[in-house]
Amino acid sequence: MLILASASQSRKKLLENCQIKFIQISSNFNEASINENNISNLVMELSFQKANSLFLNIKDKELSEKFNYSSVEILGCDSIFEFEGKAFGKPLDKQEAYRRWSKMSGKFGYLHTGHTLLICTFDSRSKTLRITKKIKKTIISKVYFSKLQNEEIKSYVDSLEPLYCAGGFALEGLGGKYIERIDGCFSNVMGLSLPWLRKSLIKEGISP
Repeated sequence: MLILASASQSRKKLLENCQIKFIQISSNFNEASINENNISNLVMELSFQKANSLFLNIKDKELSEKFNYSSVEILGCDSIFEFEGKAFGKPLDKQEAYRRWSKMSGKFGYLHTGHTLLICTFDSRSKTLRITKKIKKTIISKVYFSKLQNEEIKSYVDSLEPLYCAGGFALEGLGGKYIERIDGCFSNVMGLSLPWLRKSLIKEGISP
């Protein structure tokens, strides 16, 4: 049974659309506790801590019947957008979102997503989990933005969508029409590389 250690609705929809069976549980990990300047290393560490935090929270607790499987896979992900060498998380407010889009218009950046998959075994008697393998990878996609008019930027920011997305845009939402093209994994830009997940599960003998 796959457990998505995230409250992300975009990652949830990606898994649902691919008909991958999973359970979604937020890890509630404090991201501010990690101090790392390298963006790829940062998303990798955050993805691991999210997955590991959930593992620690449930491994010693009695689990409900829906967890009564011989194996459990815990998936942690974290995404940060890099533009001109700087990390762009979620904009703090509309003013910051507008300034970002004014800079990004007609240019490109990189979406870094850290992935951690904890392969665990489940003991039905003791109702506990044990990690048998850790699979980790940071995947980077290059995102090209269309040249936008000021009115388009203002309209998009007023929708408030940018305030809830890493980098200030959502490929699967209103922001999709402002993406010129993508070099690399498409779903990675939405927070989870589905090809990576599929290959990782198959390699472990798990049907995605």
